[in-house]
Amino acid sequence: MHDRDSFKSVEEAKMKIGFIGLGSMGKAMATVLLQQNYDLIVYNRTRSAADELQKAGAQVASSPAEVARQSEVVITMLANDEAVEAVTLGNDGLSTGLARDAIHISMSSISPNLSKQLAQSHTQAGQGYFAAPVFGRPDVAAKGNLWIVAGGDNAQIEHCRSILEAMSRGISIIGTDPSLANLVKITGNFTITAMMETLGEVFALMQKSGIEPQDFLQIVNQVFQSPLYENYGTQIIHKRFEPALFTLKLGLKDIRLVREVADDVAVPMPLVNLVYEHMLAAIAHGQAEQDWASFAQVNAENAGLK
Repeated sequence: MHDRDSFKSVEEAKMKIGFIGLGSMGKAMATVLLQQNYDLIVYNRTRSAADELQKAGAQVASSPAEVARQSEVVITMLANDEAVEAVTLGNDGLSTGLARDAIHISMSSISPNLSKQLAQSHTQAGQGYFAAPVFGRPDVAAKGNLWIVAGGDNAQIEHCRSILEAMSRGISIIGTDPSLANLVKITGNFTITAMMETLGEVFALMQKSGIEPQDFLQIVNQVFQSPLYENYGTQIIHKRFEPALFTLKLGLKDIRLVREVADDVAVPMPLVNLVYEHMLAAIAHGQAEQDWASFAQVNAENAGLK
């Protein structure tokens, strides 16, 4: 473990930050860092996304290892375990270029098991690592209003706090085990899908009973006063699923990860299984690239509604 005093503050060091993964979320997050005048070197498998950041002032690297060689902190924001593992541990991966005591911040939604593997690999190489997955969609990321859940060595997290704060409205530190942050993230996503499942069911009931779903949602919003209910409920009622801010196939990935952890620790989760089956059914109907909220329509279909 690193001693806090071994790290200077980010502002004092004026370090260069590496950013790998420029999908809709990563691009928004990297753009915010550029707007905050951080010195950024970026990499993306599809070069065009990196070129857009270059126009905004970022330097573009040809590989994850090149990013790491020029950075004291490297952020990864990628779609799944396979992408994170390849970028970090694969040939020309960032771990091959990361200096001793440099830090990898994994902000992707990945499995707790992979997070443990990354922590072990970086520790053995004398490198820093902590997990900092985020809650929020690309539009929220573009405003720097994400909520970050961090897990790992406290000195490393504090060393990078100003970077995290630039992208967020708040940070929750869950402990010294990075994998716990990943568990909170995927379970939080399940909690959101459970709400979507509920809304899909009750909207179908309202519609078949002669009540406008929008009228029901307005009442619920007065009771709960929850932006999640209001935003996702409106999205489901009006079937606003394209363009997707978070695709259904990525949502299914996180639900699958929750099921795996539940199996590992012997926690029955019948609702997560129901959500999984409804998501899978929606994907079977061609909705994989639609917004993840689209799976709630399965309930309307099961009720005989179009």
